[in-house]
Amino acid sequence: MRHCGTQSIETERLILRRFTLDDAQAMYKNWASDPDVTKFLTWPAHSGINVSKFVLGEWVSLYTEKNYYQWAIVLKEHGNDPIGSISAVHMDEAVDMVHIGYCLGKEWWHRGIMSEALKAVMDFFFDNVGANRIESRHDPRNPHSGMVMKKCGMKYEGTLRASDWNNQGICDACWYALLKSERQIPGFDNKK
Repeated sequence: MRHCGTQSIETERLILRRFTLDDAQAMYKNWASDPDVTKFLTWPAHSGINVSKFVLGEWVSLYTEKNYYQWAIVLKEHGNDPIGSISAVHMDEAVDMVHIGYCLGKEWWHRGIMSEALKAVMDFFFDNVGANRIESRHDPRNPHSGMVMKKCGMKYEGTLRASDWNNQGICDACWYALLKSERQIPGFDNKK
């Protein structure tokens, strides 16, 4: 893959940008401290703003790496404060694969925002980085995450039983992926 690091991406409603240390308050308030947001994730809700500051410190320091991809999701109508994050949580250079993870503040659920962000990030990885396979997974008890993947053209590949873990404990994992050769997404509508 041709790594280029986290670049700003703009869509109709969103700006996907690098995090800064100044985003700690918004991160903590908008999603990281909410146990409903982190329920099916692998990290616990932040217990205080110092946790958010620490996490952002790690993320910001990694932006010097060309193969590091971590975006703040900013809704244009909401100013410059991030409302969630989307990132490459794993990559396999041998098969040009990128695994994407994401989370969004509860106030912005069910508005097509994450689908819009995921679609833009997928396009970035296919067009700019040269990914051949983009994949993601979700706990079947969190079906809305799978709906985001399907809306962006990912194909369901199967459920691996008791193969993953999150804040609920050991769980099944529903896997989705899209290959570069399959990337025509008929009927994609990010406003739903």
